[in-house]
Amino acid sequence: MMRGNQQPQQLPLGVSVRDHADFSNFFLGQSGANRQLLQQLQAFVTSAQEQFLFIWGEPGSGVSHLLQAACNAAEEADQSSLYLPLSELVGADPQELLDGLERMEILCIDDLQLLEHRPDWQEAVFHLYNRIRDAGGRLLIGAHNSPRGLAIELADLRSRLQWGVTYQVESLSDDDKVAALCERARKRGFNLPEDVARYILYRSPRNTAVLFACLEQLDKASLMEKRRLTLPFVKQVLGI
Repeated sequence: MMRGNQQPQQLPLGVSVRDHADFSNFFLGQSGANRQLLQQLQAFVTSAQEQFLFIWGEPGSGVSHLLQAACNAAEEADQSSLYLPLSELVGADPQELLDGLERMEILCIDDLQLLEHRPDWQEAVFHLYNRIRDAGGRLLIGAHNSPRGLAIELADLRSRLQWGVTYQVESLSDDDKVAALCERARKRGFNLPEDVARYILYRSPRNTAVLFACLEQLDKASLMEKRRLTLPFVKQVLGI
């Protein structure tokens, strides 16, 4: 998704940013381990002090949410931005796709681990990195592994990825995931009892993206059937 007034070429696939992806609804958890990262991202969007930021974490830890939140924050600050999820775009021609994107004030590239063993994409991202640096833009990258943990064969790109500031997104504990589910439900305007939240957690993949997708499914079913989220209803809707 593109933000701002500048218009690079049309992307080959329909990529969009979730409107509800926001820094304010990123659940920090009881430990607050990701608080410094969140502050760094907010500063990254509002100032040009850092040109490159790399964040990584296991699937479902919130990396994609934070990259999309950065795009939404950039829009609010009237800055041009673009979110590129490689999970949707890695099959495209990288040279054609990335051409001209250095014109964005903020570019967010997600799922960088998918560049492993893709020399065409690695070279294209390397040149884009240099063009962004020369143009004074900002590049935010998300991945499942740290820069040193990625199997990037192109040495020049590997070294570039290790130059900037790197943060790991700490995963939530089970108690935090339950609290996050209940809080997300509250913000959507309905009540999710804690025992129901724990039931969902213990009977589905403990990936927050999956858990929130379950919550959205329950919300829609509850509205359609005008029923509260009781355990029998949850079992019926989710089949777990």
